[in-house]
Amino acid sequence: MSEVKFVDTTLRDGHQSLWAEAMRTGMILPISSQMDRAGFEAIEILSPSFFKKCVRELKEDPLERIRMVAQRIRKTPLRAIRNRQMAGFHITPPAVADLWLERLAANGIRQVRTSDPSNTPSHWQEMVQAAGKAGLETVINVIFSISPKHTDEYYAEKVREAAKLDVVSICFKDPGGLLTPERTRALTPLFLQHSNGIPVELHTHCNTGLGPLCCLEAIRLGIKIINAAIPPLANGSSNPSIFNVARNARAMGYEPTVDEEVIKPVADHFTFIAKREGLPIGAPVEYDSYHPVHQVPGGMISNFRFQLTKLGMKERLEEVLEETARVRKEFGYPIMVTPYSQFVGVQASMNVILGERYREVTDEVIQYALGLWGVEESSSMDPDVRDKILSRPRARELARWEPPEISVKELRQKLGGAGVSDDELLLRYFAGTDEVAAMRAAGLPKDYVIAKNPLVNLIGELTRQTDHQRIYVQKGNLSLQLEKKKSL
Repeated sequence: MSEVKFVDTTLRDGHQSLWAEAMRTGMILPISSQMDRAGFEAIEILSPSFFKKCVRELKEDPLERIRMVAQRIRKTPLRAIRNRQMAGFHITPPAVADLWLERLAANGIRQVRTSDPSNTPSHWQEMVQAAGKAGLETVINVIFSISPKHTDEYYAEKVREAAKLDVVSICFKDPGGLLTPERTRALTPLFLQHSNGIPVELHTHCNTGLGPLCCLEAIRLGIKIINAAIPPLANGSSNPSIFNVARNARAMGYEPTVDEEVIKPVADHFTFIAKREGLPIGAPVEYDSYHPVHQVPGGMISNFRFQLTKLGMKERLEEVLEETARVRKEFGYPIMVTPYSQFVGVQASMNVILGERYREVTDEVIQYALGLWGVEESSSMDPDVRDKILSRPRARELARWEPPEISVKELRQKLGGAGVSDDELLLRYFAGTDEVAAMRAAGLPKDYVIAKNPLVNLIGELTRQTDHQRIYVQKGNLSLQLEKKKSL
């Protein structure tokens, strides 16, 4: 019986897709050891985008999260995600990217899954070499998209290029949930044929409800590693449910290598948290035939809706989505992943809101037109649109701009001096010095109390209080008194 292996995405993609990266370290630690026993090929835990969120909003150290989880997950490789652009929509200095990889490895990460938004082999090679230098294994993403230029031959060539690199696997990555069973049947044999024996993973999303079906088609055609999430952090805009894929794969005659009975308490744990905290619970969605037309990620649609509502223009969402498809075509059909999805989506919304197309453009769009994000991207643009963008004075200013080449030593001097550790330096770079100080003041990550045994948990919490001599708890006819003993 042929095996099917799984990479868990709950703590990274599920968390990012459904909970807006609101998961705290204390929510993860109680079930970390349980996840380690499940039999996953790898467990994804974070991406560069999480650094700022974790420090600024959660008041937690993302590197401390890695260390604490790595103490509990010892058998299964912890995996991080890396994009070529690591700090928002700005080009990341190579020295910073290298340091990021080094510190991930030092704190417990063993693998990095790497993307270039244009599937550019030269950029892949640079990132693979950097990861290897840091002692990390690399998974290369070949990103799926739909456009006249994203043909079968395009993907065959990209897989051939990926197979030349020193990687542990090639990931057939569908971040927008655009795959259909038909395209899965067409492309899976190409991935396997041209991968030169390197294992192939499938990573898809459930935006159109087709993700689980695409997983089963891929398994049937020979892909043996599936990226999946544990409910309630599966489905919706997240990845397919591991329970669903494993159960159906077994029915097809395959043998999943994960222990679903071990995973069930993890699902119960996060379901309890979701209900307690009012966080979304992923659910299967109805098929949306319009999604492949505009290809806007789910999180961006939510943001569009929010911004338009603030402006009293919420009824114009469909117009923005239509304009997004038009702008994407004019930009040469970039893949709708960060940062290109933001470039296209923001420009489309500005065109609609201002009532004039390209009346205003962002610096990032000008840089895109100048070729600073890639020559292929710029040369693929509609010439008239590119000329219109580059005709403004700001374009002449940005034409003289060069990507940053700051060294770690220079960055350290800029962000605090010689006494700043590498870990601290990274946090300050991604989140800001003041924000890191506020995070430090908040202390170490807090335990998350799971009230399945509420009385025991309550007593445990009360006994940790140090600023009270006596504590009284009363409910109805029941009373409880805790008193601190005097030291002898």
